[in-house]
Amino acid sequence: MVEEFHRIRRLPPYVFAEVNKARAQARAEGVDIIDLGMGNPDSPTPPHIVAKLVETVQDPRTHRYSVSRGIAGLRRALAGYYQRRFDVTLDPETEVIATLGSKEGLANLAAAITSPGDTIMVPNPSYPIHQFGFIIAGAAVRSIPATPDDDMLRAIDRAVRHSVPKPTALIVNFPSNPTAHLATLDFYRELVALARRHEFFILSDLAYAEIFFEGEPPPSVLQVPGAREVTVEFTSLSKTYSMPGWRMGFAAGNQRLVTALARMKSYLDYGAFTPIQVASVAALNGPQDCVDQMRALYRERRDVLVPGLAAAGWEVPSPRGSMFAWAPIPPRYAHLGSLDFAQLLLDRARVAVAPGIGFGEHGDGHVRIALVENTQRLRQAVRNIRTFLGNDGNQPPLPSASGVTEAGGAEASPSKVPA
Repeated sequence: MVEEFHRIRRLPPYVFAEVNKARAQARAEGVDIIDLGMGNPDSPTPPHIVAKLVETVQDPRTHRYSVSRGIAGLRRALAGYYQRRFDVTLDPETEVIATLGSKEGLANLAAAITSPGDTIMVPNPSYPIHQFGFIIAGAAVRSIPATPDDDMLRAIDRAVRHSVPKPTALIVNFPSNPTAHLATLDFYRELVALARRHEFFILSDLAYAEIFFEGEPPPSVLQVPGAREVTVEFTSLSKTYSMPGWRMGFAAGNQRLVTALARMKSYLDYGAFTPIQVASVAALNGPQDCVDQMRALYRERRDVLVPGLAAAGWEVPSPRGSMFAWAPIPPRYAHLGSLDFAQLLLDRARVAVAPGIGFGEHGDGHVRIALVENTQRLRQAVRNIRTFLGNDGNQPPLPSASGVTEAGGAEASPSKVPA
């Protein structure tokens, strides 16, 4: 009776839950923590979307069960978005399904299409559900490079030719969480050709499609001719419209994969609350200036954080998209690994970040910094980090949550957050 359940044995403790626990403990002790750990948008949902929710929820007919595929108007709205944004025509009846956020959709599709022993190709580092959705379903995961370039394409080709059984699917996520890499349409053309030649599915996570700062908007895999033969793409309203808690996302593309997901969901849920779906229609079909404002907000925050860290002696690449900076651990602390370094930042700089190890072993040399605090708080985070890194000897050291200062002689390795 003490043996762990079979599926749970394959799941390490969720690293972000452990980090959140450490952050909450520090706050409970009265420490002002600047939380840049979770990709949780802090801006309010635009008023016209909230107003539509309030209007709809007052109709008692909307309080009944909905449908797991999403109401017809919502599926048409998503198809309309793809037409406007990507010039991709989708059939809302057969090629679009609403999900309870993209995370739920990915996990349920993994359960729908995976047999025990299947092999799935997943970038490393990558958002945890990309691999663990399939691990829960019984698959084996083969890691590939996370950069959208020839190295990734060559690794995919090798994986297909040398894996037994041959991989059945590949996950891609550009703009990427956590690395902030962006893919080009030329890359997607090569990828689709590879998938069609080797007969594997592409599962594209496009949750950050509207958060970009320079050049052309990020493309969709579905823009490539023939992509729908092998591709389903997940999108979400969480980041685009600051609706994370509303849990509204979509899968679109390959009819066989959409049908499989629809059948799985028909057994598991009745869809999102109808007023949320109606409000989501208002988001997709309504004025889009709120999206432009959101994009400008994240750009402004990026342009405060990255130069500020550089001035503090921490060189962090400036992201061209997503709401994250993927920060290499400063050389002085590289031996610690991402968990201990994240704990050190929490204790000594009062800044919470996400350890890169939570995205895969190849992420352990980095931490992910989310642009989810206002510019004033980001400047304070930079000042705290600058003091911690010792770039300004005129400033007193910061006390940790336990009261130990940087100069206070506590040289032992910080407490390690369980991974």
